[in-house]
Amino acid sequence: MRLPATVNATWIATLENEQLREAESRLHELFRVQEKREKARAGDRYSMMRGPETLISAWHRWLMVNNEALHRGMVLRRVPKA
Repeated sequence: MRLPATVNATWIATLENEQLREAESRLHELFRVQEKREKARAGDRYSMMRGPETLISAWHRWLMVNNEALHRGMVLRRVPKA
């Protein structure tokens, strides 16, 4: 699956449940990478809502897909990474 540059409700509505699950997982990972990078840079001053545009964008893209998955009643589980 190819993730679009802009995630919107129209694109999300086209996804089957398994596609939505895959998109949610991939977007969450992209968000976590950006968040980890910003936490390393900012240290104790870290505040997600004051982070760079790349962090906020990654969070927003993931959140839109995550909200739809939850709205559909999907259970999302993540395996913790070492």
